[in-house]
Amino acid sequence: MSTQGFDPKAVRALAEILVDTGLTEIEIETKDGKIRVARLPAPVTQHVTAGPPPAATAAPQAAPAAVADDTKHPGAVLSPMVGVAYLAPEPGAAPFVTIGQSVTAGQTLLLIEAMKTYNQIRAQKAGTVLRILVEPGQPVEYGQPLLILE
Repeated sequence: MSTQGFDPKAVRALAEILVDTGLTEIEIETKDGKIRVARLPAPVTQHVTAGPPPAATAAPQAAPAAVADDTKHPGAVLSPMVGVAYLAPEPGAAPFVTIGQSVTAGQTLLLIEAMKTYNQIRAQKAGTVLRILVEPGQPVEYGQPLLILE
């Protein structure tokens, strides 16, 4: 983002408005130009309003260990960027891949939307989709395992 022609205090004020209001993007246009400030939405957390805490009713899960293992898996497809994952080319369309499907090197596996741009994530090698580790519309981090090819 270029702040040329804009007061850095004004840019900072716009960023504070985003935080205060929960917005993910704000754009201002003046005679001198246009400035847009955007941020990724915060992850949604679930609040329990009644009953015992979830830890008291659920058995411990091995998810953190599984995530570490998925990152080191030789068939892991890792996110090359921060963004939002999409498993299909558009809402309601068939997914690019499904579990158990054979894929070829270079085949599109999913999309990651970052900065209003949809980036194709392609298979680096041929294989079979063993696991899909993200949900449609899920925010993803750089280096996060997206799926496992075998």
